[in-house]
Amino acid sequence: MSKKAVVWIRDDFRIKNNSALSYATNNYDTVTALYIYNKKNFDDVREAQKWWISKSLINFKDELIKYNIELELVFSDEITFFSKIKDKHKISIFWNKIYEPSQLKLDDELIKIFEKNKILSKCFKGNVLNEYKNVTKDDGSPYKVYSPFWRVGEQIYLDSIPSKSLNVKRAKSKIKLFKNSNVPDQILPKKNWYKKFEKYWYPSEKQSEKFLNEFVENRMLKYGVDRDYPAINGSSKLSPFIRNGQIHVSNIWDKCYKYKSKNISVKKYLNELGWREFSHSLINYFPEMLKGNLRKEFDKFPWDKNAKNLKAWKNGMTGYPIVDAGMRQLYETGWMHNRIRMVVGSFLVKHLRINWKEGEKHFRNCLLDFNEANNVAQWQWVAGCGADAAPYFRIFNPILQGEKFDKQGLYVKKWVPELERVPNKFIHKPWEMETKYQEAIKTKIGSDYPSPIVVHEEARNAALKAFQTLKN
Repeated sequence: MSKKAVVWIRDDFRIKNNSALSYATNNYDTVTALYIYNKKNFDDVREAQKWWISKSLINFKDELIKYNIELELVFSDEITFFSKIKDKHKISIFWNKIYEPSQLKLDDELIKIFEKNKILSKCFKGNVLNEYKNVTKDDGSPYKVYSPFWRVGEQIYLDSIPSKSLNVKRAKSKIKLFKNSNVPDQILPKKNWYKKFEKYWYPSEKQSEKFLNEFVENRMLKYGVDRDYPAINGSSKLSPFIRNGQIHVSNIWDKCYKYKSKNISVKKYLNELGWREFSHSLINYFPEMLKGNLRKEFDKFPWDKNAKNLKAWKNGMTGYPIVDAGMRQLYETGWMHNRIRMVVGSFLVKHLRINWKEGEKHFRNCLLDFNEANNVAQWQWVAGCGADAAPYFRIFNPILQGEKFDKQGLYVKKWVPELERVPNKFIHKPWEMETKYQEAIKTKIGSDYPSPIVVHEEARNAALKAFQTLKN
């Protein structure tokens, strides 16, 4: 074999279940891994993920060395870079799909370029259980409701022929193919706020497997209940690893499914993979939802453009402890508990009546697990303007949510330490404490911690009134 293979790495920093990498190493003597950092996809919109990508490149490079494979990093846009590769270079190119409309369009454009330049290339199934085009109604139309989508999708996956073992072979020789290769540190955000992520995460395939094994062995069978309590370590926290491809969702499925018949919690956890599949289906069949409301009646919703309230929400200074705890956890760790994501999302779009797009943009910038499909679909679900969405009139009460799911205030006190001396009775409504008690515990509401920026009852009524305008 005289030709060289390039495996284009995108959201697949893994050895196991990596179709493109397996194919290349089993058919070529020389294999080089390539990561193209396209600045326009990250600058000022995905700051947190710059850290994850940088660390992933370092750790994955170390793993690939064991297989005699070089990992090269170049800064460019994909079309410009790949257009320069010609037949004379004797290079074949392989990669795995990303199920976002812009990325699938890019795949099609690149395939045409490779054909024109007489470059052998192949694009493989990506990090999903099913190709979204395979999960449709009997008439071929897409689903807009999750339950029937996943009932069909789950069965399709269960009925599918198990894929062959995707082993990765050691390459016979290792070479660098590209000039001006960059170093991962050049990707890092300019501000140092991201450094605290290192206390919570280690972006590697081995770490993802460790998280999965620990979750399955110790927490999965209680997931159905524990997942709602943010002070409990009840979730798998695999979402950043899934998003960046340190682990394939089929590996998670296979590890968990054998327990399914034993406990409803396992079904609920696997359903989360189903929601991810559903979200990817939605954005491909209805790509307009990436930029606007899927339910067009919400185009005339009277959103409130209040920069002051938006800033308070982002900074975790709304005066509602459970909301502020979630926003501070996000900024500190690059991750937020799923129930709290719903609470802070509902607060933004319903209590503050700020457009969900502002929340989606902030999450995109701060979440290590940001995924275009999940982020947009979840925000539109909360706002009531998406597919199979929660109705707009269902408004989370942040006080009751806190009292129900963080009764002792452990979550709040961890992330909002200025409230650590507040009695549990008042931890989710500290403004109700008498002034003399606030002074006694040296926690004055309005100075040590902000007063609520809106009154729940008034905000709820205003939201319902605004919703009524859509019916006119």
